[in-house]
Amino acid sequence: MIENISFQVNLSDDFDSAVEKVTDALKNEGFGIMTEIDVKETLKKKVDVDFRKYTILGACNPPLAHKALQNEPLIGLVLPCNVTVEEVETGSLVNIANPRAVILSIPILEKNEVVKEVSEDAYARLSRVAQALETDQ
Repeated sequence: MIENISFQVNLSDDFDSAVEKVTDALKNEGFGIMTEIDVKETLKKKVDVDFRKYTILGACNPPLAHKALQNEPLIGLVLPCNVTVEEVETGSLVNIANPRAVILSIPILEKNEVVKEVSEDAYARLSRVAQALETDQ
């Protein structure tokens, strides 16, 4: 079975409000933001092109990451959980990486029972984040 790569939520919020709302919803499920990449600024600076407002948030739940890393160091290649927020005509579009699709598509990770357990926990938490964002419309 092929999973959707992300939980996708359309928000009527402006971009900055959407980033704040997403960050708060992640925090409510135990995720902090480890990295924040301003794609618009980076593309302008590095290749001198204009791009819409687009941010990549690297979200991490430390207890889940620790548990997974103790059992399979290669999990670090797919951490943190990426969340994108982009400006669209109707407000903002949020995509939250689906840990089942990302982690369990890699055979060595799929075979590790602890990693599977962590991915299921992360999946449940991130699906609640998406639901909270949809409900808060």
